[in-house]
Amino acid sequence: MGTMTIRIPDAKHERLRLLAERHGTSLNKLVEEWANVALAQHDAEARFRAMAARGNTERGLALLDKLDRALATKRP
Repeated sequence: MGTMTIRIPDAKHERLRLLAERHGTSLNKLVEEWANVALAQHDAEARFRAMAARGNTERGLALLDKLDRALATKRP
């Protein structure tokens, strides 16, 4: 397991410590959860971009048009 040291103002550190406490977790676990969210968002964007690069623009636009038409018929 790696170790990471960050420098933040004391007041911000205290607020984060209190936030972790309110969530019933440690400050370390809170930061680890944030890292998981950031990595998941990055991975999702990378997958989306890879799929978009392989995709067919005309087919994608046709599907969006079809979706727009379907939603338009359901609106009051």
